[in-house]
Parts: sequence; structure tokens; C-alpha cells
Amino acid sequence: MNVENSKAQMRKGVLELCILSILSRGDAYTTDLINMLKEDEMLVVEGTLYPLLTRQKNAGLLSYRWEESPQGPPRKYYSLTQKGREYLSQLEEGWANLVNTVDAIRTRKNA
Repeated sequence: MNVENSKAQMRKGVLELCILSILSRGDAYTTDLINMLKEDEMLVVEGTLYPLLTRQKNAGLLSYRWEESPQGPPRKYYSLTQKGREYLSQLEEGWANLVNTVDAIRTRKNA
């Protein structure tokens, strides 16, 4: 089994939560999102991010606006909608429960 593949699958599974968490702090351009994720060692490529942002937008979790850029074409800035904030809250609760469950399984002593 390939451990790097397993790690990549875990990262992919929490990427939606990470993106919504970043956007809960303020609007962001796609390149900004990628850079913030990379700063925290959540490796992601544009080919993974764009389809996820589109799914989140289509689900009503995100909205976007175009802003002129001093360097090149206009930029699309994403923001969290109210529905997105509610969804994020549910994901955060689910994440906390999952982490607690996994930690309990990992640290349980055999009887």
C-alpha cells in the first residue's frame, strides 16, 4: 500500500472544510486560497480547487464577484454565503466528532 496516496486522500477529504474555513475569514482570490493552503502544508493544485469551488458555488455555499486587477485580467473573488456559513458550522461539528472518535480508537487500551 502507498502511504502517500492515503495521505493525499485524507487531505482531499478535508479540503472542502479548509476552503470554507478560509473564506469565513474574508473574501479570497483563487491564487490566495492556494497560497494559504500551501502555507499550512495542505498541498493542492488548481485542477483540484476549481471544480470544488464550482460545486460549492452551484450549491449556494459561495458567491463571487469580479474585481479589476492592476496586473492582468479581472480576478474572481469568492465569499461565503449565509448558507455556506451554516454548512461550515455543520462540517466543523462533524469534524470535531470525527477527530474525537478517531483519537478514542487510536488511544484505546485493550482490556
